[in-house]
Order: sequence, then C-alpha cells, then structure tokens
Amino acid sequence: MADKAKSDVVSVLSGDRAAEILLICEHASNHIPPEFNNLGLNADALNSHVAWDPGAANVTNLLAKRFNAPAVLSGISRLVYDCNRPPSAKDAMPEKSEVYQIPGNKNLTELQKKQRIESYYQPFEDAIAGVLTQHKVPPILVTIHSFTPTYHGKTREVEIGILHDDDSLIADAMLDYAERNEDLCVLRNEPYGAEDGVTHTLKHHGIRNGLANVMIEIRNDLLQTQQQCLDISLKIAEMLDHALKVYAASPGDKERAV
Repeated sequence: MADKAKSDVVSVLSGDRAAEILLICEHASNHIPPEFNNLGLNADALNSHVAWDPGAANVTNLLAKRFNAPAVLSGISRLVYDCNRPPSAKDAMPEKSEVYQIPGNKNLTELQKKQRIESYYQPFEDAIAGVLTQHKVPPILVTIHSFTPTYHGKTREVEIGILHDDDSLIADAMLDYAERNEDLCVLRNEPYGAEDGVTHTLKHHGIRNGLANVMIEIRNDLLQTQQQCLDISLKIAEMLDHALKVYAASPGDKERAV
C-alpha cells in the first residue's frame, strides 16, 4: 500500500504516481481542534452526519488500495471548514447544519474566517495540487462522500449517487454500468446536484485543469460495518473499472493539464 503522510489537517496516501485515478475525501473526519471547544456542540451532533461523512474515509482507503491510487483526505470536521466549499460560500463555515445550530460558528469575524481558510482549507487544497503536480499522467478525480438515509423527515431511496458538473463522461459510464449490472439504486445527481453547491472540488481541481472527474455519494446506512464498506467499495470499483475503459477509448486531448 502507499506511504501515508498525515497531519491533523490533511492526510495523503501517495499511491502509484502513474495510477489512473486520484481519490479525494473532503469530509473524512469529525475532528475539531481543542481550541474550538467542540463549537459548542454535544456528542450526538459531533458524531452525526453534520460533522463528517461516516464511512467515506474507509471506502476511500479501500479504493486507494484496490487501485494503488493516491488519496487526499481532510482531517478536520466540515463544521470547522467544509473543504468542498470555496471561501466565498456561506456554508463553508455554517452557522446551522440540518437541525443543528453551530454556536461556535456564530458571528465569525472576517479575521476568524481568514484564519480558518488559511489553517484548514488552503492546506487541503495545496495537498491536492501537490499530488497532481507529482502525478505522471493526468488522473481522473474521484471524490467520495456519504449521506443520510433520511433528510428533514424524508426517506431517500437512492443508495449510491453519481454526481457531476459540466463534465459527465465518467458519471455517464458508471451509470451505464450500474443500470446493466447493479442491484442497488444508483442515480444521477442524487441526493444532491451541482445546483446545491457540492461540486467545488470537481470544478476547482478537475474541470479547471481539464481532468475527468466524478463525485460519488453513498447512503451511510450501507457503511455501518467494515464488511459493508468493503462490499460497497467493490461495487464502486467495478463501475470505475468500466468508466476507465470508456475513458481510455474516448476521443479527446488527454495531455497533461496540471
């Protein structure tokens, strides 16, 4: 397996620099540095989906091992800073997330916001850019997330969401494979889409650099155990394998764009 470089802010699996994909997990951790006093939240909130994406880091690590691919994982709760949001986004440091008020994010000064951007967002962005700079071939960016089975009282039937922004090549191929081979409910741009502001990483590091990209959302009741995470990662790997073949056969300029 790849060497691992880790800090409290971001961890990087170096992988094979010639791997076809780069994995990114923006919401891998619910860690809140001590100086924030848990942002005023209780244990239930800190362990809930509002603070991180349960199971997403596990799946990211399993896929990194499967593809011998590099991976970049945030080590900070998205309530401190959501690394899948640009600094200009109102929910980059949310005052409320779902039913939870976030006391420690109320009335942040511009200086406090700037400090969080520099301390948490920028190191994560720099880590991704660093991996891309060192990569021998232009990789496909694959971001891994999880979501709750119920949202504001509404049950979500989708089990795996395949999300994209303007570039849908990889998503199209994965969805085509899932339609023919998968018994799970796999849908396009569910439970979120680009209109919800969730494709920042895809746009900033993928589309901007001419790299193919896709975002994968997994319902987190399917990620409760190690075996479930392994089972889901194998299904996603099959979809990605198909997409990689489609991508390799597709026309277009695949010269290094980073």
